[in-house]
Amino acid sequence: MEATLSKVRPSRLQHLARSATCAACCASSPSCTSTTAASTRRRFSALDRPEPNYPGHVPLTKMERVGMAVGASVMSLFNPYRHDLIAATGEATATPYFIYRLRDAMLADATGRRILRQRPRITSETLSLARLRALPDNTVGRAYVGWLDREGVSPDTRAAVRYIDDPECAYVMQRYRECHDFYHAVTGLPVWREGEVALKAFEFANTLLPMTGLSMAAAATLEPQGRRRFLRVYLPWALRNGARSRELINVFWEEQLERDVDDLRAELGIERPPDLREIRKREREEKKRLKEIQAQGM
Repeated sequence: MEATLSKVRPSRLQHLARSATCAACCASSPSCTSTTAASTRRRFSALDRPEPNYPGHVPLTKMERVGMAVGASVMSLFNPYRHDLIAATGEATATPYFIYRLRDAMLADATGRRILRQRPRITSETLSLARLRALPDNTVGRAYVGWLDREGVSPDTRAAVRYIDDPECAYVMQRYRECHDFYHAVTGLPVWREGEVALKAFEFANTLLPMTGLSMAAAATLEPQGRRRFLRVYLPWALRNGARSRELINVFWEEQLERDVDDLRAELGIERPPDLREIRKREREEKKRLKEIQAQGM
């Protein structure tokens, strides 16, 4: 037993001596020091993520962000009613440049800076929809709640931002998302696919967010008549008005609720588009009339 221990101990002592010598050499070598420091840094992987920057935040690697942008955008093209896919596309494509550009536009505007300081949220509770229904007919608040009631939607359905790393930029994206229904109310565009595509084109010209531009590809899924109408009427209107109007991200909508909607639209520089509901109603009536004429001719 003692003979065995006498053999083991020298070998361990020799190993420790070699380790100490290597460590001393490595400490005196710059290349070895940098290699060791690099190896001690923990890599950002799916199994080893940094701490979230705000509640609900999910940090993504570059590859994950690219994969989400491609996958979510393709899937949302086939199913534009999947709001979770549209939200994921918006967040994955907004960084690293576009959401910072929008944030900087807010910082350059007095109202935008105030919004960033206060960080208000748009929900059914913060706006008190019952109070908005009691406002005069042509006010912004009445137009907004009337649009919500007519389309059967709620301000509480907007998903929380998860994939934007900077907390302030995450709020900017959340603010854009929650203001979307005000854009519908001011322009009068409906929530149907044709109306959404037209509004996304308007938003792209105004915000430059890539998701809004990618959403215009959904025009290819419209019926031929709707596609022609989008290309001839609503796309030119959207690009012209979105580019010339004020940055809508800087509108403090909560302070505009009692204003006349026509006055606000003029102040923002937005020309109201042709009423899509009336156009489609006339088209249905015309089709019905032609069918009746054909039936009588037979």
